[in-house]
Amino acid sequence: MSSDYLIVNKKLLPDFLDKVIEARNLLESREALTVTEAVQKAGISRNTYYKYKDYVFSQQDNSVKRHAVLTLILKDEAGSLSAVISAVTGKHTNILTISQALPVAGKANVLITLDITAMTCTIEELTNMLKELPATRSVHLDAVE
Repeated sequence: MSSDYLIVNKKLLPDFLDKVIEARNLLESREALTVTEAVQKAGISRNTYYKYKDYVFSQQDNSVKRHAVLTLILKDEAGSLSAVISAVTGKHTNILTISQALPVAGKANVLITLDITAMTCTIEELTNMLKELPATRSVHLDAVE
């Protein structure tokens, strides 16, 4: 578990955090069609919702999954992609998709989508580790959600 997270009894936390979860649930269940409608029903401001929506989750919330999309340029040599896969899975990520273009001029573009929910390092540490692989020309973090 990351040191950025704590398990805390919600009695210690302000009530508006529960309302942020309520607003998100209203949106996910389509009981509210817009953020404005959801926050009005939950009784919080839009600012409060946007400030905390990505940081507050209920224990049974299945949406607490994080994804990352990486673009890599690898040398066109045997074992390049395998080394990336081994490095990534060694940090307890789950590979969701891999898309590799045909190699051109000795380089291959690779797009990888990862589930980083259980990752044992930071995204920066992961990208730096991938950059240090012998077959890696470049690594770019496209998105994290």
